[in-house]
Amino acid sequence: MGLLRALYYRLSTASIACYSATLKGLLANFGIHFCKATLTDSYFSLYLIVSEDSMKIHEYQAKELLAQYGAPVPKGEVARTPEEASKIAEQIGGRVVIKGQIHGGGRGKAGGIRTAETPGQAEEIARSLLGIRLVTHQTGSEGLPVNAVLVEEAVEAERELYLSALIDTSENVPLMIASEAGGMEIEEVAAKSPERILKQHIDPATGLLPYQSRNLAYGMNLAPEYVRPATETMASVYKLFMEKDCSLVEINPLVTTNGRLLALDAKVNFDDNGLSRHPEVAQLRDTSQEDPLEVEAAKLGVNYVKLDGNIGCMVNGAGLAMATMDLVKQMGGEPANFLDAGGGASEDQVTGALKILLSDPKVKAAWVNIFGGILRCDLVARAIIRAVKEKGLKVPFIVRMNGTNLEEGIQLLKESGLDIVFESNLTEAAKKAVSSQQSVLG
Repeated sequence: MGLLRALYYRLSTASIACYSATLKGLLANFGIHFCKATLTDSYFSLYLIVSEDSMKIHEYQAKELLAQYGAPVPKGEVARTPEEASKIAEQIGGRVVIKGQIHGGGRGKAGGIRTAETPGQAEEIARSLLGIRLVTHQTGSEGLPVNAVLVEEAVEAERELYLSALIDTSENVPLMIASEAGGMEIEEVAAKSPERILKQHIDPATGLLPYQSRNLAYGMNLAPEYVRPATETMASVYKLFMEKDCSLVEINPLVTTNGRLLALDAKVNFDDNGLSRHPEVAQLRDTSQEDPLEVEAAKLGVNYVKLDGNIGCMVNGAGLAMATMDLVKQMGGEPANFLDAGGGASEDQVTGALKILLSDPKVKAAWVNIFGGILRCDLVARAIIRAVKEKGLKVPFIVRMNGTNLEEGIQLLKESGLDIVFESNLTEAAKKAVSSQQSVLG
């Protein structure tokens, strides 16, 4: 559970500045928990410890799981039509909250969370939300589709607290975090008032101990009547976190209201490495909330992360991928993706990876940079020919290969008759990729 991946990367000092911008884009897509950089002699050494990819689920699914483990949640149900929203509101009675379900925060400020006084209002609000693409500060400009709404009782919060369980990668053990400053981004609290962040490291052999839960409850300055419900909620959160191989279980805010403690909003992410043990969890995945190209890449078994640039890159090996994007930045370009086909990819995988790269409308130039080892150059050449013939070629295509069966690969590309530029020099290949996309853009 919570497997960690360590990356070690060394760059020449000339490329540090441009690399930092590439790194920033990648950090937005991976869960970086620890980062240390040092500059010694003529090399920049960067150490990253990142959590493995996480699968996200919707708020209503997170609350259903929390309820199964005994954590208190407001009364509510999910609706996929305006009529269903009206019926649920009528069953709950009184004021209700209609919450658009997307994999992103900031819904309230974006108009994705609204209050209804009557079932009729609930139906109208649901009708205005269902089917739209909700844009928040976390979704990007394209937004995410709202295919369902959560209809639940409106709660007047007396206090808003924060509670979460995750892996502390610096200590390599589970960590429970609590704060009396809930209802806001926990990163903001940590930056402005770190003393309000309470932590308890948990030994997996013993689990969350009662005294640790009480320390957190008292640290949040809870009234005596809320201490037991709070410690019970912490036990539920930790049990869910461990049993379902989660990478994060977060309740924000956890509110007190009329003698009740309720998880007003919740987020649960799962470690992808544990999904094979939990088919019931894997079924909760909503691919409509993910980039279609990243979904397709996951099916192929290749590592793909979409970025904001327009030079599509495909390589074999994460280190070569980082170096390739670094060179693109150094030459004044912007990488469109992180695409690692892997050292032992099959011809079908490489072909599929290239078709994904060429399917991105933002890509204005494609650069294949391969060091042939187990993944032979002739195999890559055949995959390039297949992908281009099946997908078509509308952008400049630069190939730089070296290693096993290089001559055979070059011969295949030459005999294909395709408009492909081969460049053996790494730096020159990067220059051609950048200059060719600039000519396309005019």
